Amino acid sequence: MATTLTLKDVLTRLTTEGELYEKLPGERVRCVACGHRCLIPEGRDGICKVRFNRGGVLYVPSGYIATSLQLDPVEKKPFFHALPGSAALSFGMLGCDYHCGYCQNWITSQTIRDPNAVARPNLISAEAIVRCAVEYNAPIVTSTYNEPLITSEWAVAVFKLAKARGLKTAYVSNGNATPEVLDYLRPWLDLYKVDLKGFNDKNYRKLGGQLQTVLDTIRLLVQKGFWVEVVTLVVPGFNDGDEEFRGIARFLAGVSRDIPWHVTAFHPDYKMTDQGWTPAKALMRAAEIGQAEGLNFVYAGNIPGRTGSLENTYCPTCKAPLIERVGFQVRANRLGRDGACPKCRTRIPGVWS
Repeated sequence: MATTLTLKDVLTRLTTEGELYEKLPGERVRCVACGHRCLIPEGRDGICKVRFNRGGVLYVPSGYIATSLQLDPVEKKPFFHALPGSAALSFGMLGCDYHCGYCQNWITSQTIRDPNAVARPNLISAEAIVRCAVEYNAPIVTSTYNEPLITSEWAVAVFKLAKARGLKTAYVSNGNATPEVLDYLRPWLDLYKVDLKGFNDKNYRKLGGQLQTVLDTIRLLVQKGFWVEVVTLVVPGFNDGDEEFRGIARFLAGVSRDIPWHVTAFHPDYKMTDQGWTPAKALMRAAEIGQAEGLNFVYAGNIPGRTGSLENTYCPTCKAPLIERVGFQVRANRLGRDGACPKCRTRIPGVWS
């Protein structure tokens, strides 16, 4: 009588030995792929549910994607200072080290935890992912949809091939990183989007993380030379207070005034379908606070055309309009490949060529 394989059984087979861990006495291991730094006894899983210890060896996801490959505008990630108007080939896997009740990718991120999340793995090679990016003229390959930190070995396998073909590489991440994983990624990863979910540690812990770990990650990313953009999904009643906006903006400006900060609108999803959309005025208020605290590039998104000029990029020196956007569409781009303002020649930070 044939036995039906569970999703866990299938994922257990789609693995390889990890690189981001240390072996400890008694067949225990310490995983360093994310900020949880799970101490995993033999036969157990990490918090993410997809990295596990068998016989004192840490096994990690490999050789598949969740659902399918997607071609997205890079603005959707969102990166506004990286090859504007370009396509990003996006892939994801399964699992997450957080459990956000408003997750907008919960079908893939919460698959192992939630029986209602029914995404399944599709086998694919790293070569096939990169070949698809080349065929569709996508200059960026992005690990997204679930938390990429917990599948970093697979991302690096893909990114090594992507870099050999002259492509840029990107993470769309919650920022719950470690110095070890950032060092591991640095030779192969160019662009890093951090989802900074607020400025309140108590709320962060409800999601499964710690605020300080994410703040430390943002500092380290800038120090190590990644191109960094930060997004805050503004959730009514959760992280939409002025003091919280001010705390985020002051922190980012203290790291670098040139970090782009995107404030984006929540829509009802997953376990928060009883909550309404974020009003445009809340995003505009957050953006005003960000600008007042000294950030050079603050954007309001997810509600195209309803936040005035806050989808556009302006020169911080002469205020000339440089890139005009509506939603994920670039309407005009006056920046050259050198990233200099055509009017005053101020160099605009980003990845422009």
